Amino acid sequence: MAGTPAQHAVSEHLRLLSSGRLEEWVDLFSTDGVIEFPYAPVGVPARVQGRDALLDHMSGFPETFDVEFVDLTFHDTVDPRRAVAEFRSTGWALPTGKPYEQTCISVVYTDDTGRITRYVDYWNPLVAVEALTPGPGPTGTAVDFGA
Repeated sequence: MAGTPAQHAVSEHLRLLSSGRLEEWVDLFSTDGVIEFPYAPVGVPARVQGRDALLDHMSGFPETFDVEFVDLTFHDTVDPRRAVAEFRSTGWALPTGKPYEQTCISVVYTDDTGRITRYVDYWNPLVAVEALTPGPGPTGTAVDFGA
């Protein structure tokens, strides 16, 4: 169980995002909260700010990935409003049927009320690109969901 407000925010972020509950997820953020993607590939924003923009940016996630976030580990910080989290996602890219296995490190900052003000998401975009690229599925055959 998460001990600090920032750790709680990370845990809730992962729980709500993996269950597709985006309306609740966006409420974890302050009004002008931001997500940064330092390794964002070309064509993907490296920074998204504000609840409306965050919700718009993540709106396709539930139809794109069916994932569970596992092995959540927090690393100690001196500030209870900051969390450093390491975790994995395990699941599937829904449009292709390919596995989506990702390792992430996130640095999360919260305000005095526990809302996320800044979420820096260090993930490997190449893993997502591979999972979403049509082609042989996990069994070596092309996967077609009728899309």
